Amino acid sequence: MNSSVDWLTRLVAFDTTSHRSNLELIDCIAGELRTHGAEPVLFPHEQEDGVRKANLFATFPAQDGRTEGGVVLSGHTDVVPVEGQDWDSDPFTVQERDGRLYGRGTADMKGFLAVIMSRLEAIGSAQLTEPLHLALSYDEEVGLLGAERMIGQFAEHGIQPASCIVGEPSGMRVVRGHKSINLFTVRFRGVAAHSSLTPQGVNAIHYASRFIEYYRKLTAQWRQDGPFDNAYPVPFTTGGVNLISGGIAGNTVPDACEIEFEFRALGTVDPTPVVEQVRAYLFEVLEPEMQAEQPAAGIELVIKAQGPGLETGADADVVELAHACGGHRTDEKVTYGTEAGQFHNAGIESVVCGPGEIAVAHAANEYVELEQIEACEAFLDALISQLGQARA
Repeated sequence: MNSSVDWLTRLVAFDTTSHRSNLELIDCIAGELRTHGAEPVLFPHEQEDGVRKANLFATFPAQDGRTEGGVVLSGHTDVVPVEGQDWDSDPFTVQERDGRLYGRGTADMKGFLAVIMSRLEAIGSAQLTEPLHLALSYDEEVGLLGAERMIGQFAEHGIQPASCIVGEPSGMRVVRGHKSINLFTVRFRGVAAHSSLTPQGVNAIHYASRFIEYYRKLTAQWRQDGPFDNAYPVPFTTGGVNLISGGIAGNTVPDACEIEFEFRALGTVDPTPVVEQVRAYLFEVLEPEMQAEQPAAGIELVIKAQGPGLETGADADVVELAHACGGHRTDEKVTYGTEAGQFHNAGIESVVCGPGEIAVAHAANEYVELEQIEACEAFLDALISQLGQARA
């Protein structure tokens, strides 16, 4: 197991917090892939602030040379910040204590990546009857941005996988359902005025508060009326307004108010009608009222992040494969979103199965159990063996 732990130590040492570049980590992995006979495809991206990042995709072909079909092992390279958290040790130096490996990203999700890296020699020397792929993304933690771009470029590179295993921390349970992620910003543009002259202004906070109350009632309706799926720990679509800012002084009619709201829909629920319902209230009810007071007033709706839900059938080939490799059977679905929904939405049937638990993923003293690393090693060894045999 030392190889996996060594790789985890190396990967955690790269500070790939989402606002930073991931290129050093990507270059390290790309070099190792080349050593074992796989030439990675890099998908570079430069952000508006100049930070450069890259997605990586690599293929170990079947022994007959085929690269289409096969299984993708998918993971993201970014981690959440550590600022403001009370860590007992350096978060970017792996520490082993009481059978646990502590460090930022040990669970989410460099533990999975480390086990893959420890198995590259075995993969490269295996007589694969189907190709095995590796997909690494950036900016998963800030809205599933990297995977969306990478999957969108698959066609032009001739990449056609059949199935995908996303190694998010699931306790090595085979998860085939999760909720969608839908995050939005609404900017209310009012008109400033002295607070003694309110008819001359448009109060942006007042209109924002009307939307907040409308949205609270909408989410309460989901909780009361469903639809419901008891496989989830929270069995209905949820939502809320979770961030608000506005105003400059107590004696000034505020000309700006900005809120962020989100909803997480069951995997079987199409988010589009929800967005259309919200949009109708904003632009057919509130905005005309604002502009009736002052034509300069208005509203802007910005989509910050959207990731589709996951709903993979219990009899799907990838589910059966993951079970055959030792992934634990479960009917449970999860409330958090992953890139599995994006792969599945692109026609690549997907499940989530990886070492560690999501409950500790973003916390101080994040850790993964050594037993979970061992279980993931056994899972990948079995997968390599499975792909070395003809599958029906």
